[in-house]
This record gives sequence, C-alpha cells and structure tokens, in this order.
Amino acid sequence: MLRLHGSGIAAPADRSGDDRRPAGALRAPGAMVASGTSPVLVTLPMPATMPNDPVSTFAAGVFTDRVALVTGGGRGIGRATALAFARLGADVVIAARNADTLANTRGDIEAMGRRCLSFQTDIRDIDSVERLVGETWSEFGALHFLINNAGGQFPASPSKISDRGWRAVIDLNLNGTWNVCSRAVPRMIETGYGSIVNMVHVQSFDRGAPLFAHSGAARAGVVNLTRTMALYLANHDINVNAIAPGAIDTEGFREEEIAKMDPDTAATIQRVLVDTPMLRLASADEVAAQIVFLCSPAGRFVTGQALVSDGGLVLGNWNNTIQSQMPW
Repeated sequence: MLRLHGSGIAAPADRSGDDRRPAGALRAPGAMVASGTSPVLVTLPMPATMPNDPVSTFAAGVFTDRVALVTGGGRGIGRATALAFARLGADVVIAARNADTLANTRGDIEAMGRRCLSFQTDIRDIDSVERLVGETWSEFGALHFLINNAGGQFPASPSKISDRGWRAVIDLNLNGTWNVCSRAVPRMIETGYGSIVNMVHVQSFDRGAPLFAHSGAARAGVVNLTRTMALYLANHDINVNAIAPGAIDTEGFREEEIAKMDPDTAATIQRVLVDTPMLRLASADEVAAQIVFLCSPAGRFVTGQALVSDGGLVLGNWNNTIQSQMPW
C-alpha cells in the first residue's frame, strides 16, 4: 500500500536491486520503481515548503456579505473550496449528486457560523440546475462566485470508450458546465460583480489526453467557453477563468482514476510522481486557495485564463505515467 504522510510518499520498491524501469525513464531522487516479487517500502522526499494551510494566506472576512455557489461541493476539491469560502466569510451554496457528502460539508460550514444551502443536483438536468440557481437567488438575493467543479471521467483507451460512455462524459463536463453558467450568469450580472472559475484538468490543452480522450475533448471545450465568456462578461465586472489541476490527492483521483488505470495504485501513483518535478501530489486545499485567489480582490484583473496547477507535470514527457506504445 502507498502511504501519504508529512515527510514523504512511501511506495513499493524492488528489494533485489533489479531496476526494471522502461527504457528512457528517469528515477526521482529517493524513488524506487516497483518490480520483482519482494517489495519493500521506501520514502520519496517531499519539499519542506509544502503549504500547511494555504487558505490562511487570505485575510479573514475577505468574502463577508458574498455568496458562493460550488458544484461538486460534497467532497474533494469542491468540499475544500466550499469550506475555504465559508472560512473567509462567505455564505455558501453546495450542489452534488451524493446527499450524504453534501450533508457533511453543509454541517461543517454551518459550524463556522455561515449560512449554507445544499442541493442534490445533476448538472446534466436543466430542471435540476434551474432549481439550484433559483433557490439560491430566492434565499440570498445575490450570487457573486460560481465554481463549476462538478464533473468526472474514467480512464480508457479510445477503442474501449463506448458511444454511451463518450456522450456521458461530454454531457457531464461540457454540457453540465454550460447548463450552470447559462442559468447563473444572468443572476451574477444582476448582482453586479463576481467571478466564475471552471474546473478542467492538465490534459485539456495541446498535449492531448491519453486514457482520457473523452474528458480531454470536453474540458478543452470548457477552456474555450471560459475565454469566450470572459469577453462577454468583462464589462459586467465578472472575471471568468479556468483552473487545470494535475495530480491532486483526493478520493476521486484515487478511486475513479488511479484504481481504474491499474490495480496496483501505489505503483501507478509512483509513476505520476516521477513525472512531476515537485515530486508530490497536491492537496485539495491548495487548489481551493488558488480558486479563492481568482475570486479575491487580488485576482480581479485576471480573466480568460486557464491556471495550470500541476507541480510541473506538463513540463515533462509523461514517459512513466503513459506507456510509449499504447494500444488504441
């Protein structure tokens, strides 16, 4: 098993000393590649400067009297973002498909003394989205920040993606984002000020999306939509940006992506780490703090951009994460 802890990441290694790395692969300092029959546990060093509480960067109360709507707000990056807004003074609306995770996040927000609404929502369903935005407006009479975090994908080679699977991922990530934006933007214009942050990922750009052709296509569409919306909304004092995380240590990353790529999750994460110059996964709180920045007074002049937050992953060759001769 892989263990994450403050001093590093423990991963399987070869006790026999037989290094079976793929040709051309590089080994990160302190990292070992799993091989052989007798794995041992070694530690991959993590930078000592890994942020402990990135949200504390921002002044308490910076979002007082503001309202933030976070889709996918029940867990992972969405939960961290919702909690960050509440901690900094905002009232928060969270939406997701899982009622249990929503209830947990809502309870934590209300424990901070902030108001919170939670809605079991499928962003692919127009009626569900209209109820979400409508009740937000009825309760608060304002909507300042929209964080389109809901989405998802599954790893598969192109030949293994069914027509149904392709359409499901496109519908969730691209159409779902549009559904929420198209209903929320008129209310944000009426509010007179705000920020939109759309969640994409590091495979949304010109390097392609191995194992995620469907999601890469959808998220590339979201990047283009982000830039188009930024042009239309700039004169309404609404900035619109996207954020493209790399490997973030969340349940979704481990359970819905890594575990489906290879049952040996420790070895798969190890390959990701070797391809990441910072030699670690990011925390959900780090991404939440970056979203907060884009919505804060410090980020008001930033619009139409896609912030890549990946520890340098896009600078590498992806040789360890992605096999050089993959079957179609």
